[in-house]
Amino acid sequence: MTSTFSRIFLAAAVLFGVSAVAQTGSPTPQSDPKTLPSAPGIPATSPAAAVTATKVGTINIQEAIFGCNEGQREMQALSKKYEPKSTELKAQNDELDGMKKQLNTTGDKLNPDALDTLKKQIETKQKSFDRSYQDFQEEAGNAQQEAATKILQKMAPMIVKYAQDNGFSMIVDTSKPWPQSPVLWWGETVDITKAVVDGYNVQSGVPAPAAPTAAKPAATKPSTGTGAAKPASSTPPSAPKPQ
Repeated sequence: MTSTFSRIFLAAAVLFGVSAVAQTGSPTPQSDPKTLPSAPGIPATSPAAAVTATKVGTINIQEAIFGCNEGQREMQALSKKYEPKSTELKAQNDELDGMKKQLNTTGDKLNPDALDTLKKQIETKQKSFDRSYQDFQEEAGNAQQEAATKILQKMAPMIVKYAQDNGFSMIVDTSKPWPQSPVLWWGETVDITKAVVDGYNVQSGVPAPAAPTAAKPAATKPSTGTGAAKPASSTPPSAPKPQ
């Protein structure tokens, strides 16, 4: 099940705030009708020549939120919170795998009653696992979205101010690659993600979280890579997917 974290929602929240830049910025120069040529056959001034060039910036909202110190701290806390449930789901999944292997390797040797019993046990345990896994993903996703929203509420005004101070008329989110997003390409010179993360770390006063002291099983580690600058996913705890 994919993460319930919505980058579209986050992007919309930021772009809504950043749109104020265009509204509060200097007005677009308008041509004075008196200066336009009145003689027929003489073209009027091209509209493009009268419009100030628009400076567009980019930001990876997901990376900014979960790459800042506060975001990494929140991810570590969620990973620790959901680690027991992730471990429990892994155990259930391992048990199911064992029963399915038994069915595949010895099913033809079992009598009809034993075979039917094994199949029913697998079906029952699979349904139970699927429900538990779905509940786990939903609860963890909601918890992460809540944490992300809390950080974004404090980060968004800083993004707007940075855009205004640096002459940007628009900031677009690049959390999703093209063609999932309309942004085909952008250069590093217009990306403000690192600047926003660095500024937010100073503003929040949250120190960089300490790196994990010991490696944990893959199924219980946060898939975002706690302590990393670029999270690989937005789901904090990882658990086996339903078979």
